[in-house]
Amino acid sequence: IISWNIARSKECWRTLANSDADIALLQEATEPPDDIVGSFDINPAPWETVGAGKNRPWRTAIVKLTDKTEVKWHEAKPISEALAGELGISRLGTLSVATIQTTASKPFILASMYALWEKLHKDVSSGIYADASAHRLISDLSIFIRSHAKHRVIAAGDLNILNGYGEHGNKYWGARYSSIFSRMSAIGLPFVGPQFPNGRQADPWPDELPKTSKDVPTYRTSRMKPSTATRQLDFVFASKSLADEVSVKALNEPEDWGPSDHCRVEITVK
Repeated sequence: IISWNIARSKECWRTLANSDADIALLQEATEPPDDIVGSFDINPAPWETVGAGKNRPWRTAIVKLTDKTEVKWHEAKPISEALAGELGISRLGTLSVATIQTTASKPFILASMYALWEKLHKDVSSGIYADASAHRLISDLSIFIRSHAKHRVIAAGDLNILNGYGEHGNKYWGARYSSIFSRMSAIGLPFVGPQFPNGRQADPWPDELPKTSKDVPTYRTSRMKPSTATRQLDFVFASKSLADEVSVKALNEPEDWGPSDHCRVEITVK
């Protein structure tokens, strides 16, 4: 499985078409190019992310790349319209979910997540934040989790938050980000990676990053090269019942990075 924010890139779709992955969990995905659209089976949904009066012609997606798996996509509805037992989404386009069946394992749930940046209220100050979007994703995803142990779920994607610290060492934001990881663990989806040594660490070491961190960069700004990327924004969470079956790695070496500002995160289910 590949989890990847493809940054609305058509070239990324071509990279996927030539990959050996079985399934892709995508974020910021636009419709694939016409000449290769038939190469994929994709969860049906409008190619947009709704809300805040903005035009966002992209969304999360779950893509079947080979015939090794059976995929049952779960229709997402606005939370105000979803009936009891249906998947209601706080913001359509930010969460895609499917049940995966293979010949070698029990069925499990896959979720592609994207925590959208939002603006602070105009009466407060200027600025953007994404942790509220991440909390909404956790609430929406909870419909698939009955208890702390009796589920098989893998959720991955770009959360636009940091792990274990705040920007430039800000303790307030570090605490807010930490609440995402603790809440995911509380519902039975602990953080499983990627973490060093399953990915290259930042070099030189950023001043803001704690010395004990095992983070591996998954995002680079337009001013950075893959070799100078510093921040991890992409994370994978999995049920404890899948702990022995799942391994996670950031494909963040410069030669492996790919055409997006995010690198690919590889999830292997044994």
